[in-house]
Amino acid sequence: MTASAAGRPRLRDLGVAVGRFPVGEHNAITDVDGVRVNHVTLVEGSGKLVPGMGPVRTGVTAVMPAHGDPFLNRVYAASYVLNGAGEVTGLNQIEEWGLCETPILLCSTLCVGRVADATVAWLSQRHPKIGQEYDVVIPVVAECDDSYLNDAVGRHVTPADVAEALDGVRSGPVEEGCVGAGTGMQTFHFAGGIGTSSRKVELAGVVYTVGSLVLSNFGNRNLLRMDGVPIGRLIAERFAHVPMRGPAGSIIVLVATDVPMTHRQLSRLSRRAALAIGRTGGYAAHNSGEIILSWSTANRIPRLSDHGRHTVELILDTEIDPLYEATVDTVEEAILNALCAGEDMVGHSGHRAPALPVELVAELLQRHRIAHVVDPPPSMNKPFQPR
Repeated sequence: MTASAAGRPRLRDLGVAVGRFPVGEHNAITDVDGVRVNHVTLVEGSGKLVPGMGPVRTGVTAVMPAHGDPFLNRVYAASYVLNGAGEVTGLNQIEEWGLCETPILLCSTLCVGRVADATVAWLSQRHPKIGQEYDVVIPVVAECDDSYLNDAVGRHVTPADVAEALDGVRSGPVEEGCVGAGTGMQTFHFAGGIGTSSRKVELAGVVYTVGSLVLSNFGNRNLLRMDGVPIGRLIAERFAHVPMRGPAGSIIVLVATDVPMTHRQLSRLSRRAALAIGRTGGYAAHNSGEIILSWSTANRIPRLSDHGRHTVELILDTEIDPLYEATVDTVEEAILNALCAGEDMVGHSGHRAPALPVELVAELLQRHRIAHVVDPPPSMNKPFQPR
């Protein structure tokens, strides 16, 4: 399955399978039942930056966290901020209530206000009682900065774009790379902002799914690691002539699962997801924002109730370790899928984010595997034999 409209490969097409767990049907966050995604991509103009006019290399991505209407039937959610030079609206409420009650929107930094306003309008049309019989609503909108390629000051995402993204959310394959909110983003100084992946994992005798989607805009090219191989250093010379923005950047990580979990458990899961950023070569730079939001689709918490009580299911903490492992794997692969899918992108003023040279990378990964073939380790079950 290709990752982008241009037929770019995914990480597994390069012979890399992260971790030991099987992937879901589409190897995407939408493998978690009910989760739906849609992108609106905006690419217009070329040449020198004219603030407010273009060129435009941006977009918006909408994620519906579960089947049905999250405003009326909320999901348990939690977050973790590894480094906070970024913004996610509604995060304080999620941490206070432990619930997510709106779609999740991804966009460029300076479009956060515009996207939040358009999402309020979209929700208000569907729920005219908002601000009257219902509480007011704070939509979840997360951002990264695409100003190296995009006319960010122009705030080119419109209310119509937001409505289109929300109206079109769907299950199935998710397009990756330079699409939606990821259009003008870079991962380790290569083009590509949207990536996704999923895993199947058995807990307490039941097979569950965990999936992630990233808006990836971080990393220093020289530090890139793929499957533990220092690919960034190995290919750095080829791109020495290509100017780069600063090393700082940001990443928004979304993790969804159908494992029945509470807010506290999802908070722990979010912290584990951050480990994947370090696996790929990130280090949470001073001017970078690494923010993770996780939720479970297993329990739906109704806004309205006749008796003021609601019964939920949860998994015991003692069963969760395989989920932690699978989550780190899926976030790592999502980041690398964003990188693989990115197409060469020229933004304003000649600024360029090159595509990852996937054929060369596949060759280097294969060489590394051949050079590091070793005998399998002794069984961990054998008793220790002192010398």
